Amino acid sequence: MERKKEVSELISISSGDASQPFNWSVGKYGSKFLHELRDHKKIVGIKCPKCKRVFVPPRKVCNRCYVAMEEIVPVSDEGVLCGCSIIQFGFVDPSTGIQRPVPYGYALIKFDGADNCLTHFVDSTDPEKVKVGNRVKAVFEEKRTGSILDIKYFKVI
Repeated sequence: MERKKEVSELISISSGDASQPFNWSVGKYGSKFLHELRDHKKIVGIKCPKCKRVFVPPRKVCNRCYVAMEEIVPVSDEGVLCGCSIIQFGFVDPSTGIQRPVPYGYALIKFDGADNCLTHFVDSTDPEKVKVGNRVKAVFEEKRTGSILDIKYFKVI
C-alpha cells in the first residue's frame, strides 16, 4: 500500500508544473540533432545508404528500406510548407506548461535537402501568408537549451 502512494506522489502534477521525476535518452542521432540546434543553429538529418532519402530529425532505421542509417548530413534551415493550420483556440502547451497565445500557426515543414516533413510552429502574424507551398526559414531562440523548441518558429520568406 505504501508503494502505491509513492507512485501516486511521483506522477502528480500541479497546475502549470510540467516537471517529471525521470529523464530519457533521445539516443545517438537525436542527441546529434539537438546538439547541432543548440550549439550551432544548424539542422541535420540522416541519409539512408540504400535509397538515399534524408530524414529530419535523424532516426536509426529507414522506414522504406529497413536498413540502419549512420550518415549525418546537413540540411537547410529553409524549406516549404507542406501543410499548415492557424489555431484560433488557446490551450496549455504540454512541452512548456504555459498557455499558448492565439492565434498561432502549426505546420509541416519539408527542409531543403530532406525527404520528410517536421511538424513545428509557424509565424502567424500575417495568416494570409501561411499557405501550403510557401517558403519558410527557421527562427532560433536566442538562448538555446537542446530542445526542438530551440527553433522558436518558422517565418514565411
